This record gives sequence, structure tokens and C-alpha cells, in this order.
Amino acid sequence: MFDHCLYFNTTALARALEREWTRAFKPFGLTPSQAFMLRMVLDQPGLLQGQLAEALSIARPTATRTLDGLQKLLLVERRSTPSDGREYAIHPTAAAESIGAALNSASAAVSRRLKKSLGTAAFEDTVTQVRRIRATLG
Repeated sequence: MFDHCLYFNTTALARALEREWTRAFKPFGLTPSQAFMLRMVLDQPGLLQGQLAEALSIARPTATRTLDGLQKLLLVERRSTPSDGREYAIHPTAAAESIGAALNSASAAVSRRLKKSLGTAAFEDTVTQVRRIRATLG
């Protein structure tokens, strides 16, 4: 019935991928959203909260909630910027830095499994097409 429905198929795909990354990040006590955000903070310390939301293609309130969770886990800290005390730069803690490589490895393992299941070319083509569609519709 929904074989040609972009919404149905991408949503079903998103749920399947969510399960994969949930399993990968469970040992760290992180949701996929938290883990991907933390990986970005580790890669680009000092990003402003708004820049982080934009880079992850999420709404600012969503970024705030995710950061709140990471802060409660003592993995990030918010620091006021010198130019505007209402704006916060996000920095990883030492605890976050200590798990950074393992987080990247866990994510890479999921990608390797998917590439093995789908074939590398199909995996890469799908990611490229989804990014292109997202950019067009976004």
C-alpha cells in the first residue's frame, strides 16, 4: 500500500536505524541523540548552542533538552561567552573525552555492519540521496 510513499519508508527506516544506534550506545548510557551530539562537541569544542543545533539539524529546544541530559551525566559543560552572557559555548568534560574514541568506534561498527548488509555502494548512495533530499526539502 505504501510502497511508493517517501514518508512511510523513510520513517520506517529511521525506526530501524534508531534501534541499531540505540544498541550501540546503550553501554555508554546514552541515547543516539545524546551520543551524536556528544561526538560533535568532542570534535568541535566550544560550539555555541545554536550552532550545535544547526549542525545537527535539530530545533534549539531539542538541543537544549539533549544538552541538559549530557550535562546531568557530567559529559558537557556550558560556558558563557565573553561577547554575550546569554549565549553558551559547549565544551566536553574529561569524562566525555575519555569515552570519545569508544563512541566513535561503536558508531563505526554500526556503519560497517550496515555496509556489509547493504553493500558499501548501496549504503553510500543511500546516504548521499537522503542528504540531497533533506537539503532540497529543508
